[in-house]
Amino acid sequence: MKETQYAHRTDGMEEKLRLLEAALRNRNFELIQSLAESLKDTAGLARLQAEPGPPVMPAEAFGRVDELPAPWRRWARGWEFYKVLTLDETVGLARSGEPVECLLSFPAGRIAAPFREIRLAWMDEAAGQLREIPCQVSQEAQQGGERFCRLAFRAASPAHVRTHYLVFYGNPDAELTGYPTDLQVSGEGYGLDIQNEYFRASLSRQMGQLERLEYRHGGLVLHCSGEGHGEPPGIDWAHDYVTSNNFQKLRVTNWADCPNYEVVRGPVCVKIRRWGFPHSTVHPLFTPSRIHMMVEYQFFAGVPYFVKQGTMEVIKDLEITYLRDDEWVLSGFSFTDPVWMAADGKLHIGPVEPAQRDNLWAVGFFHRENRNAFIGLHLVHEAERFDGLKHSGTPDLNYLKFGQIWSRWAASGNPTLSTGAVLRQKNAYLLAPFPVQGGPEFVEGVRHRLLNPLVPGGGSLARGLKAAEVSGTLARPGEAGDSPIPKAALWSALRECKDDQLYTIDANVVDMGYIYDVRVRGGLVHIVMTMPHRGRPRYRFLGNPIRQRLLKLPGVSEVLLEHVWEPAWSVHRLTEAGRRAVGI
Repeated sequence: MKETQYAHRTDGMEEKLRLLEAALRNRNFELIQSLAESLKDTAGLARLQAEPGPPVMPAEAFGRVDELPAPWRRWARGWEFYKVLTLDETVGLARSGEPVECLLSFPAGRIAAPFREIRLAWMDEAAGQLREIPCQVSQEAQQGGERFCRLAFRAASPAHVRTHYLVFYGNPDAELTGYPTDLQVSGEGYGLDIQNEYFRASLSRQMGQLERLEYRHGGLVLHCSGEGHGEPPGIDWAHDYVTSNNFQKLRVTNWADCPNYEVVRGPVCVKIRRWGFPHSTVHPLFTPSRIHMMVEYQFFAGVPYFVKQGTMEVIKDLEITYLRDDEWVLSGFSFTDPVWMAADGKLHIGPVEPAQRDNLWAVGFFHRENRNAFIGLHLVHEAERFDGLKHSGTPDLNYLKFGQIWSRWAASGNPTLSTGAVLRQKNAYLLAPFPVQGGPEFVEGVRHRLLNPLVPGGGSLARGLKAAEVSGTLARPGEAGDSPIPKAALWSALRECKDDQLYTIDANVVDMGYIYDVRVRGGLVHIVMTMPHRGRPRYRFLGNPIRQRLLKLPGVSEVLLEHVWEPAWSVHRLTEAGRRAVGI
């Protein structure tokens, strides 16, 4: 068969499952393993191409910058379009620096590279001015002639007020931003160190679980010492379950490496999402595929907490002894007092009342002298198709004379879990000092804000709005048609540089999405590029022809090539021309 279409050049999941069944009949186990790995790659691509979800406003909801009031039009020179984004404060709580994330969509023909083009400005309606707000673009997607992305930023709002933002896009000269932030990340993959103004978190290089937390002010380190159960000890031990008859424990901390993961890095938030089946202590002797687990950490700039989300999805009927979805073990005796909260939202200091042991919505500890604290705020804890969910997790100050612990046994007493049952959780972990006066009220307020976030939506500009002059410009040098070497000429030249490993099509590096940024500083052209996957790490195979081509342009004295792996290349980096070239 001649390969003339995309479907001819690859194999879908159905075909690979057919081949897998044939290999199983023939007991060709090497082929089975290869097909399973190939099937995983195909599923990963399908996941990327899945519907991203409903955006906060339609793609067609946009305005033109040249129709804005003259002062704002001058300030935003270089950008062609904008959207009006609103945030509603609905419960009467003033906000400051609150993390916000929303899904946006754009007509594909009006934006080429959301991660490079999008800028966000807050409308100071009283002063009639626009103020640029640092933002982060991630998780881009393309569907049905639209481009999607997630936009994250930190917002302020008075109580019961709707605030307005302008999302600018449509600027081919735009460059990658470099917003100042206290959120710093080091490491690769899921084995990261993340810090902000308040704490430093270290994730296991083996399986991505949170190993330790260091308080930036005061020097306290939360860790778990010893040999664990043979796996690297960390402070976060969830998720896990014990099989029927108390035979064995299967847990995500037994992963030799993450079976599946996704990382989002940026100046506003860092997300580390991992998923798969938990492993036995004698894996692969036992490899049950019965409870599928997902764990996601979220770290933010400028706030003294982080968030953990998780799901446990039952895909086959089974009986278990118990199941845990939130367990923290802290070596040593860093705290003096436990705290807890029942469903009424009131924080208590001291031992948990016996009647509330399965009704806990916050647990943790603080030290009455130095005021250090570590408190888990339970925001979501729910189940589908399972009636026995327990909101447990009594904090223990003296766990086996070892340290401190809380452990939420979400399902216990030998329950049967039915196919389709799902347990969900979302917790925030607060590391702010516990105030001497009003400590419980402070923690209650943080949880109340997290339970009632600012609500994003779409809006429009009011007629006759006040529009005053804005100092400076939205554009950096070179972003508003003022590049000393025209960016259009640079992008045109880059389109002549091909990935020759795709022999017969116009697989140029621009339309294939390998070029992340083009900057011009005098006669120096700085190119930020990637390669499609880590099996091709020798980027100069493409980089050297790029450099040679650009050096032929008038005014170019030097070309600097910078290769990056983050964010990873994906099918969504392809332009419309690139998608046509590869047959999508």
